[in-house]
Amino acid sequence: MSKVDNAVIMAAGTSSRFAPLSYERPKALTEVRGEILIERQIRQLRNSGIDQICIVTGYMPDRFEYLKGKYGVELLHNPDYLFRNNNGSIWVAREVIRNTYICSGDNYFTENPFEAEVEGACYSAVYAREPTNEWCMETDPDGYIRSVRIGGTNAWYMLGHVFWDAVFSSRFLTILEQEYSLPETADKLWETIYIEHIHELPMRMRKYPDGMIYEFDTLDELRKFDPSYIKDTRSEILKSVAAKLCAAESDLLGITALRGADNTAAGFTFLCKGKHFAYHYEQKKLEVIGNG
Repeated sequence: MSKVDNAVIMAAGTSSRFAPLSYERPKALTEVRGEILIERQIRQLRNSGIDQICIVTGYMPDRFEYLKGKYGVELLHNPDYLFRNNNGSIWVAREVIRNTYICSGDNYFTENPFEAEVEGACYSAVYAREPTNEWCMETDPDGYIRSVRIGGTNAWYMLGHVFWDAVFSSRFLTILEQEYSLPETADKLWETIYIEHIHELPMRMRKYPDGMIYEFDTLDELRKFDPSYIKDTRSEILKSVAAKLCAAESDLLGITALRGADNTAAGFTFLCKGKHFAYHYEQKKLEVIGNG
């Protein structure tokens, strides 16, 4: 068993799929069932005896400053959050990663999953009975992950927090240092790097029951979990759009992010009262693009 030294919560990304809520605040600062996502996670870590918590910021970093005074966390800034995938946040936090929980600031845990001691490196997993496009894992008889594929049915897939013990951390960070400057590394998730070196980085799968770990990629997904968002999206953009269409916020459905030429957030499409609309963020332009 390894005593947990600390936790690193990654909250640097723009979360473009979560448009338009993510245009107005970082996704980790979204209120869900009356609590701010990242605050709930900080409290769960603290309740498990994990006092040293580092948050890696990037997008809208000033919004996280209040957490230093409220919870005594350390903020680490990732200046390359627009140009690198989450391996950049691991790189920024490399000096503090030892026996460390690696967390995503936008996860919601219905029960506290954290422990003061953990047996070896492990990645949390939930079960998909229906077809999924998530990253599905296969394990050997001892529970170590031997392969990961995108998509599957009746499979355990990656979702939620990860624990790196000191041995795993040292090995992974050595690999990351060797590959960080390679042009092809910038777009990779840290998980991709792990999969490419899976036989050098033993890690078990840690199974969790249904209904314990959640991640909300879109407003529609959030509405299923927290129905208060059906009538009140907490988005000034959507309130303005609804007013222009003489509609209620609950009439705005199927919100899907639009990507610009440089893969940045450009707006979103949605359905309202039988019509299909597009909202262009920079121009603040609303247009009909078809019938629902």
